[in-house]
Amino acid sequence: MKPVIVARGEGPVILAQPHSGTGMPDNIAARLNTRGRELIDTDWHIDRLYDGLLETATVVRARFHRYVIDANRDPSGESLYPGQNTTGLIPRVTFRNEPIWRDPPDAEDVNKRRLSYHSAYHDALQKEVDRIRAGWGLAVVYDCHSITSRLPFLFEGRLPVLNVGDNSGSTCSAALTAAVMQVCENSHYSHVLNGRFRGGWTTRHYGRPDQRVHAIQMEIAQSAYLKEEATPFDYCTQKAEKLRRTLKTILRRIEEWAHATASKEQRCER
Repeated sequence: MKPVIVARGEGPVILAQPHSGTGMPDNIAARLNTRGRELIDTDWHIDRLYDGLLETATVVRARFHRYVIDANRDPSGESLYPGQNTTGLIPRVTFRNEPIWRDPPDAEDVNKRRLSYHSAYHDALQKEVDRIRAGWGLAVVYDCHSITSRLPFLFEGRLPVLNVGDNSGSTCSAALTAAVMQVCENSHYSHVLNGRFRGGWTTRHYGRPDQRVHAIQMEIAQSAYLKEEATPFDYCTQKAEKLRRTLKTILRRIEEWAHATASKEQRCER
């Protein structure tokens, strides 16, 4: 299985999709228990949800499932949210705190998967960041995620539909965040900035505004586009099309900001 799919675009925006893949090598699948093989913590249909919304965007998508290894976790294994419940580099439990392994991975497994999958994904993403920044003078990584709206193990109550994260303003221009939040505020969807999800490792690792790489995360409550947040996690076209209109506006605003910023910086350099 090729671990990563890259679809190159000519614009300044990259849609990073680390959790929509369901690929599971047979030797790893055999070590999961029955609950683990259900793959319930997938970012279901994220590739379909964003498909065609910004034709100039580059898409970098992991094909492997997050139970193989989580491409949005620090490769060192350090927690992104110290003191809060979360899942690790190779999850041991579901988001509902249910064990997923019959034969849990050991340190050697972690190292092998880090090289074969985690590094492969981020090598591909970094290559696109470098390519786009070289051509445009800047790059924007928009990290695409979704999650079940009610998960007591991770957070209280019901999650807002649109959860924007820039790690408390550190991973992208404040003007870029403001442009995204303005669309959220003008939509009919509940929304929050830097709530339970402030941005995962991808956002924090690539977001270097001083180096002209901006990163922002969008975590979407799956209730906004699935028929039910339960097996078989079917896509609801009617709900999804409404959501896609908002997401399309967000991506267009991001691209407009990037174009304007790149032009301004080029004028300043002359």
